[in-house]
Amino acid sequence: MAKHRICTMSFASVYPLYVTKAEKKGRTKAEVDQIIAWLTGYGGKALEAQLKKKTDFETFFARAPKPNPSRGLIRGMVCGVRVEEVEEPTMREIRYLDKLIDELAKGKAMDKILRKE
Repeated sequence: MAKHRICTMSFASVYPLYVTKAEKKGRTKAEVDQIIAWLTGYGGKALEAQLKKKTDFETFFARAPKPNPSRGLIRGMVCGVRVEEVEEPTMREIRYLDKLIDELAKGKAMDKILRKE
């Protein structure tokens, strides 16, 4: 089966869209970065390096320094797809991130987004 087009897209090309979505709803780039760090382990300089390299999504998630074991707690619908049912690993990680950014844009508290309940 062919890879979904987004898997080969640069993470850096989509990252500004995540930030814009959050900022339009009164949230911040720092909160987007905090979500990415929680999900993948890429924080600060490591995230900047991935953006600068224009790493594709598949590589971005495959080489994530510290994937959060609690990411399996992410449930719900995003883009009409139930994230917990996505079988392809890279697409599941992308949907996890999409879901967390959606929750941020909807005004959910960071503690709840980061599954610290």
